[in-house]
Parts: sequence; structure tokens; C-alpha cells
Amino acid sequence: MTSRKLAAAATGAAAALMFASTAFAQAAAAPAVTHGAALPGVCYLSTQEALATSTVGKYVGTRMQQLITQVNTELQPEQTAIETEGKTLDAQKATMDQKTLQTRGTAWQTRVQNFQRKGAQRQRELEATQQKAVARVLQEMDPIAKQQYQARKCAILLDRESVLLGNPAMDLTPSVVAGLNGRIQQFTFERERLDAAAAAK
Repeated sequence: MTSRKLAAAATGAAAALMFASTAFAQAAAAPAVTHGAALPGVCYLSTQEALATSTVGKYVGTRMQQLITQVNTELQPEQTAIETEGKTLDAQKATMDQKTLQTRGTAWQTRVQNFQRKGAQRQRELEATQQKAVARVLQEMDPIAKQQYQARKCAILLDRESVLLGNPAMDLTPSVVAGLNGRIQQFTFERERLDAAAAAK
């Protein structure tokens, strides 16, 4: 796996935050809809919007991009060296004896496979990192959502992603985002190290 492919895969791992931001920007530009009266006791919440628009959610997205850049910076020199070595082998095939060519070719293939394994591991680490960071945000959000649920005297809380349209008066998302912004803006996290975790077992 090249570092370019890794970057694409890792960016996909952060898609929830980035896609949500784009989706909400598009939704904001949608034409206005006239709603009926709000239903007493019926509330809904968008955790995706809370992740995309809260201060801590934006921080997680920015931090993940930083970690992706760090991984690409780590892998790029090795990728370049492997590609250069491969081109050198191709150029020397005609003048190299068969035994030497086979030995160097085998060593190069081993190096490629090791690099691919490292790239795949870095991708898994980035995915695990994002999952852990998002879980932390959701953990911080949970008591705020419950507090708003009780304050608004909700009888049921629906996932807003499952609601096509709804009266904004029933939406807890803005108040949950405000509460989350007041509770936490950022927290320190680094890339998860799966090799270290495996070695500890």
C-alpha cells in the first residue's frame, strides 16, 4: 500500500466528521419549510451534527488530519526508496546475472511486502484512534443529552438522521452542542500504536 493510498484510506476513516460538515452546509442552503406544531414529548438529536459543529468535534477532525499527515511523512521516504530501487532493478536487468537479479528481486519484494504491512497497520491505527476519540466526545455528550431530554420533558428521543423533516422546536442538537462547548473544547490524544499493544500481550 502506497502512502497515497494510505492517506486516502485514512481520510476515509475521518469521513464522518468531514462529510457531516459538508452535509450540514448544504442543508443550511436548502429552501425554508413550513412546519406543523411541535409534538409534545417528541424530541430528536443529531449526534453527527454535534460532532461536526461542536468545538471539540472540530478539534478531533483537525487533530486526525495532523495524525494522517504525520503517518504520510513517516511512510513517504520509504516508499520513494522502494520505488527508486525497483526502477534501478528494472534498468539493470539486462546487464545483471540471473542469480544476482533473483537475489535482489526477492529482497526487493520482501521490502515491498513489509512496507505494505506497515501501511495497513498505520491505517488500522488511525481508524482505532478516530474511534477512540469520537467515543470520548460521545461520552462527554451523553449526560448533556440526557439533561436536555429531561429539561425539555421529552417522552422519546429520535435519531435526527432517521427523520426526513421535523419541527426545529423538537431538535435538541443546538442545545446539546452549546452544552458540549461549555463542557469540553479539546483533549490530548495521539495515534494508537497497535504494535505496542500486541507486544504487551
